[in-house]
Amino acid sequence: MAVIYQAVHRRASSLLCRLHSTYVRKMRYLNELRENDSLCRQAQTSGTFYLFHNLSPFLQKVGRKYLVPQLSATEMKRILEKFKETEQCIEKSVLIGCSDEHIPYFALDLDFLFVAGALEKSAIESELEGSFTDLRKALFVVDEKDSPLLASAQALLRWHDSHQYCSKSGQPTHKNVAGSKRVCHASGIIYYPQMSSVVITLVSDGSRCLLVRQPSFPPGMFSALSGFCDVGETVEDTARREVAEEVGLEAQSFQYSASQHWPFPSSCLMVAGHVLVRAEHAQISMNSLELEAARWFDLEEVVEALKRGPKTSKQEDGSILPWFPPKQAIAHRLIQEWVKQQTSRTT
Repeated sequence: MAVIYQAVHRRASSLLCRLHSTYVRKMRYLNELRENDSLCRQAQTSGTFYLFHNLSPFLQKVGRKYLVPQLSATEMKRILEKFKETEQCIEKSVLIGCSDEHIPYFALDLDFLFVAGALEKSAIESELEGSFTDLRKALFVVDEKDSPLLASAQALLRWHDSHQYCSKSGQPTHKNVAGSKRVCHASGIIYYPQMSSVVITLVSDGSRCLLVRQPSFPPGMFSALSGFCDVGETVEDTARREVAEEVGLEAQSFQYSASQHWPFPSSCLMVAGHVLVRAEHAQISMNSLELEAARWFDLEEVVEALKRGPKTSKQEDGSILPWFPPKQAIAHRLIQEWVKQQTSRTT
């Protein structure tokens, strides 16, 4: 048995080393592309492209599934030539990743094709047999492996669109080929893409969890509390302040859960965790300027609401039952974790 165990252990260790080496090589290759314009320009001739229009990704519907097509460099060249654009337009793309085989992924927003109404969006959609879809919808209908790429791509494209001028000199900034930075030649300042830090917390008093609605939410949807980090704050500081500001409760503890990049409203790093408040001090005092509703949910209510979606929440009398964000959102993870915690206590 010892010999068998050692052999299995060696094979597992060997596989782990190969996976680690693959990851390291991949990350170093991406870093080279970001830092070397010539190498990245060469990679554009063999890479694949995700298309956007006005920051909305291009999707194809096949049966009940939505696919995110990856166009080859050859296909991109054909499309640009058909619409009388030059290959140099590909340099408007941004690098968003690569495969384990070092096939680079780029994102390209085709807004430049629609300047002054020279070309209708429908012409591209007809040519490629698909449609440009709002990112909020796209993230919840595409395969989970594509969601992070689309989110990263849109965030990076949005950042370039809104940082075309230097904040000090007022002069135009210029992106490098990979799109990993912008440079102002007048001031010498190098700008790098940034994210805003957001803390999202699921508040519990031990037997119930607190969920809220913002006015911008779809009808019936409740989610966890969230708020931007202020300058100088730690994650724990932000969690405690937000709970106090939004629902008038004092957090006793903060337990980290996970993090997620979220492209809305622009580009955010969502830091998720659980907050515990004392049950005897659990009277909600809602900030109506920020929230539309805030209430406690018991375990049974949460389990039932997790089974619903926006299409199944509306009742015959017109009322809408509570439902929660889908599994792609980190708020869903927090709610599921809370359910598991409660269930383990009762078994």
